[in-house]
Amino acid sequence: MTTQTKTYREVRLASHPEGTLQPTDLVVTETLLPEPGPNDVVVRNRWFRVSISTRMMASPDAQAVEGIPFPALKVGDTLADGAIGEVISAPSLSWFKPGDFVSHPLGWREYAVLDAGLCKPLEVRPAEPAAYLGHGWTAYAALTRGISVRKGDTVFVSSGAGAIGAMAGQIARRLGATRVVGSTGSQDKAEWMKADLGYDAVILRNGGPIADQLAVAAPDGIDVFVDMVGGEQLAAAVGAAREGARFVLLGALTAELNAQESSIRAPVELDSFQLILKDITLRGYSADRDGAEAFDEWIEWQWNTGLHLACSTFSGIESAPQALYEACKGSLKGVVIVEL
Repeated sequence: MTTQTKTYREVRLASHPEGTLQPTDLVVTETLLPEPGPNDVVVRNRWFRVSISTRMMASPDAQAVEGIPFPALKVGDTLADGAIGEVISAPSLSWFKPGDFVSHPLGWREYAVLDAGLCKPLEVRPAEPAAYLGHGWTAYAALTRGISVRKGDTVFVSSGAGAIGAMAGQIARRLGATRVVGSTGSQDKAEWMKADLGYDAVILRNGGPIADQLAVAAPDGIDVFVDMVGGEQLAAAVGAAREGARFVLLGALTAELNAQESSIRAPVELDSFQLILKDITLRGYSADRDGAEAFDEWIEWQWNTGLHLACSTFSGIESAPQALYEACKGSLKGVVIVEL
């Protein structure tokens, strides 16, 4: 391969979304592969992740957010996210050689040229890319480092069919929870969560007041809340919390997927007396910031626990804009991956 003449395709931001993100806000562009520098690895990407947080970073006033591992986007910028690929060329003094598989942060493109220090070696071609690109390790870090799950706990997971929630319920069960409740947006997803992910009960976002549904799903209250949504679901969880409940907040989809304007502001009214009287621990947590050392531990742990690696897969880079659109609509299950 001659890098001077090799072309490849990548996905760029064509326009800042106005309201709901559309596939036309992104464009697949053919470009020349950059000439690698002395410390650069050239990787042919095989899979990359599509994250809902990309919607927020595509807003016209987006700013870098600690804990989101890719930057705010300007029109014309190439998108980025976690990827797995095969090394095509590498510096002679690096750890890598052609044919090695690595994970790295430059997805949304068919080839990546990046510093060898940004690549993480994988021992073999991964049979389950979702184990490495999925957000199971985020849920694992949150439930083993952010807070703790105790034997006999009742756990509530908001957005339980999403990339984090699809793993959080399963992990909580294996850490000792005896009842696991989730929330989602459709009956189809609710049935899937119970059948494939092991949720005991599922409440629906548009199925009536969340507090009323949660009272039925967890009549004795909840001990742990894993939150990706915020808003009404967070307020309902405070109301349902038992003494000593532990909350870990990982996202706020009410703000990220706001139909009018995606932002990092997610206001909610909470009863602070309940926080005090129930001795509730409420912690914001980012695995990228606070739990990076948990990744290798997670990879080993999940192989031995029989987890269902929930994944929605799209084929070809041309499908990536549609993948992000459908992810933001909430029509997909688990982590969203594009296979090249």
